[in-house]
Amino acid sequence: MNDSLQPRSDQTAKLAARDWIKKLAHYREPDQLRSAFELAVSVGPFLVLWALAWWSLSISYWLTLAISVVNALFLLRMFAIQHDCGHGAFFKNRTVSDWVGRLLGVATLTPYDVWRRTHSVHHSTHGNLDKRGMGDIHTKTVTEYNALSSYDRFMYRLYRHPITLFGFGPSYLFFLQNRLPLGLMAGVKYWVSAMSTNIAIIGALILVYYFGGLMPLVLIFVPSTLIAATAGMWLFYVQHQFENTQWDQDEDWQLHDAALHGSSYYRLPAVLQWFSANIGIHHVHHLYSRIPFYRLTEVLKDHKELAEGNQMTIRESLASAKLHLWDEKTKKLLSFAQARALYG
Repeated sequence: MNDSLQPRSDQTAKLAARDWIKKLAHYREPDQLRSAFELAVSVGPFLVLWALAWWSLSISYWLTLAISVVNALFLLRMFAIQHDCGHGAFFKNRTVSDWVGRLLGVATLTPYDVWRRTHSVHHSTHGNLDKRGMGDIHTKTVTEYNALSSYDRFMYRLYRHPITLFGFGPSYLFFLQNRLPLGLMAGVKYWVSAMSTNIAIIGALILVYYFGGLMPLVLIFVPSTLIAATAGMWLFYVQHQFENTQWDQDEDWQLHDAALHGSSYYRLPAVLQWFSANIGIHHVHHLYSRIPFYRLTEVLKDHKELAEGNQMTIRESLASAKLHLWDEKTKKLLSFAQARALYG
């Protein structure tokens, strides 16, 4: 494992995690014009590329697919903006943020109010071993895994396999699971969110089919959505699933420590950082979620010590795909093989 992925670097240890809150509060105010600009340069090209891909159907299906692949990046960025809206970080007016998020949720196949609530639970419980289950990648401890039956071990290994998480998982999550307010079934508000989003999606797809037939759906809608969903799933995975992440039992768990030390700093090439809306600077985001994504780089520039811990490059992040069990003794995320070597 890469030794650079340390949960507590000497630099970040100089300040307790909760002490960063006052410093980071200075970055929470969004710039209205900047937010509008970021929205325009995400949604505008997405619509243009959709139209261009549709036009290219008469020339080459391969060209259409190529355009759809590029457009998936803009769809990913739109989801990141929807994410900021959910945190109230994109516009000063919460109503404006919410309605922008709901409209973007139609394109991202994600009912905004349902997702906002489950993601809020994720932020408020991440790293707490006693409050797992909503808005996160299900992770068992070594002790829990060893206590499972052979069948349950097989099912957990199947769930954690990369083909499941990054192959079938994105399709299931965005095409199926998001159609119902799972986990929030008792709330009328969340049913309204899910069903209204579903109606808008179906209406848009019917219009596309009416004017263009089946091929725009097969070669534009499905590929761009799946690629964006898979990229989003991977980003969400590496944000918290790395060797030196942090998990604690409820009595030892601290919100700000879990945010700073249990989230990664995913160092992406500039172009990918732009398309992912700086979501790789995840430790800062979790520590203060009201900071607009375009100000996260400003935080790292002003406070270089925050750029020292939990760094991960793309090459380094690939190793995280084989880590599946939290070891409460070594305080590390282990692979099945490592856990077997340590504990039999």
